[in-house]
Formats: sequence, structure tokens, C-alpha cells
Amino acid sequence: MRLLLTSDTHVPARARRLPAELMEFVRGADVVIHAGDWIDVATLDLFESRSARLLAVHGNNDGPELRARLPEVALAELGGVRIGVVHETGAAQGRERRCAERFPGLDVLVFGHSHIPWDTTAPTGLRLLNPGSPTDRRRQPHCTYMTARVAGGRLSEVELHRLPRR
Repeated sequence: MRLLLTSDTHVPARARRLPAELMEFVRGADVVIHAGDWIDVATLDLFESRSARLLAVHGNNDGPELRARLPEVALAELGGVRIGVVHETGAAQGRERRCAERFPGLDVLVFGHSHIPWDTTAPTGLRLLNPGSPTDRRRQPHCTYMTARVAGGRLSEVELHRLPRR
């Protein structure tokens, strides 16, 4: 099973449109995971229309219409891997401990908010992934997103993709 992980698309506030490379991966993914801060309902509609399956949450910058359509936390079992999605996880310091305590039944937690790519594992085995942002790099060198595979009850081939500067 092919996964696409993205977050903080911020359309149209930070970009007029989503990168074509990202949208190509959306078409090819079995599951698209979006960790919030869509900003625009049309972006959610676009992802819903092009995704085989969408697992998504709202972020702190998403208004009432998006919050009415998306949960704060999304949970799913994908190929035997228990995955959670949330927008905010708090400060980087202590993140692994806090998330492991808050989400004890998960194998993977995808989050956003910081626009900073993140890939760590808590002592409990919980894998924390932040794909960064495909449209707003903030202080990072590149806009980013992630891909991964799930097979045999395991997450593998987690890859951070750097997008070319616009």
C-alpha cells in the first residue's frame, strides 16, 4: 500500500496552487494522509476527488467549514499498521514522550503545524512523522512531503521529498 503524507498546504494563502509533483503522487497513492491547515475548502475538495482514500484532520488555521468536515484527530488501521493523524503536537522538546502517552495504541503518528520535517521514534516504538509543507518552507531549505509503504503490518520506505523552489 502506497502512502502520501502531506500537511500545511495553506492554499491560497502561501501558494496559488499545489505543486504538480505532489498532485501526481496523490493520484498514485492508495491512501493520502493530510495533517491539517488546508485553509481553503476547495483544496479539501480537490484532495477528496483525486484520492483513492483520504485520511485527514483540520488544523489551527482552518475555519468553521473545514472543521465541520474534518476531525481534530483521525485514526485508521492500514495494512495492519495503526496510524493516527493530528495537526499539533506541541514543542519539539519532549514530543516523543507526550505523543506516546497521548496515543498509546498507535504505531505511527503523522502531524503537521511546524512545517519542519520530522522522523523520530519514541521509546515505546511510536513513529512520529511530519512531512513539512509542500507550499510554505518557512525557515527550511525546501518545501517537502513524504511517501511511505505499508506491507505485512509494517511501515517502510519512508522518504522525504524536496520540491524545487518556485
